Amino acid sequence: MGENQLSNTQLYIGIDGGGSKCRATIYNQALKPLGTGVAGRANPLHGLEQTFQSIQQSTELALKDAGLPIETCNELVAGLGLAGVNVGHFYQQIAQWQHPFKAMYLTTDLHTACIGAHNGEDGAVIITGTGSCGYSHVGEHSISLGGHGFALGDKGSGAWLGLKAAEHVLLSLDGFASSTSLTDKLLSHFKVDNAMGIVDNLAGKSSSIYAQLARYVLASANEGDAVAIAIVTEGAEYISALARKLFEINPSRFSMIGGLAEPLLPWLDEDVASKVSPSLSPPEFGACLYAQKQFNAAIAG
Repeated sequence: MGENQLSNTQLYIGIDGGGSKCRATIYNQALKPLGTGVAGRANPLHGLEQTFQSIQQSTELALKDAGLPIETCNELVAGLGLAGVNVGHFYQQIAQWQHPFKAMYLTTDLHTACIGAHNGEDGAVIITGTGSCGYSHVGEHSISLGGHGFALGDKGSGAWLGLKAAEHVLLSLDGFASSTSLTDKLLSHFKVDNAMGIVDNLAGKSSSIYAQLARYVLASANEGDAVAIAIVTEGAEYISALARKLFEINPSRFSMIGGLAEPLLPWLDEDVASKVSPSLSPPEFGACLYAQKQFNAAIAG
């Protein structure tokens, strides 16, 4: 009985970690948000220490926002939805972390995004931010696609748009490709005046650096630049095809989330764009629901 009484006042924290940022929100037992914190990226593909640091920083900021002492961290039941943990060894490394929480339940950012987008009900979701991936869950069936990471995959994502733009601009500056308004935008962005200046700023850099260039690709496409239009069209065609794969198990709802969800919408095929419904709740709420369900099952067991 003591444990059940404790669970009635239990605090939860939902954490959504991706290639650009980590967002954490604390909820009470009634799922009312109490405080939120945002820190740096939390994708183990870019480093485990960075991931752990971002989780801890976003948690501390959320506690501060909620007016709770840092020590409360030890009382939180945490749900983590992280990019990159679809790769088995990263999942194991995160799961074995000596975390600061009362309990921790780990799954992919896709899973928690889908739970949040449909408030725990069945549905499909595509994340189009720094990376891209799709997830659909109906009854006992689920489909998980993409999420292969930059630069192996993530087509249609911010990082992919930036990479394609940089590739074309460099070819154009060397005289091997058609001119584009993206050239001046990228040179200005990096405050350089030649191809090697761009290379110096991009060589060996992470997906989040490339994703910063996506806004220039979309702006140029909307201005009528043929090169930018071709890049955005190719990315949007992939996202549309990805959605159709998710629709094969007939999800009742479909949402798109991430920084490119809204800008890409006009470029999607009409049969896909017409099915997009607003996300009901953010991914960190989905992470909280996931943690609460797992925690309650552990108590009942």
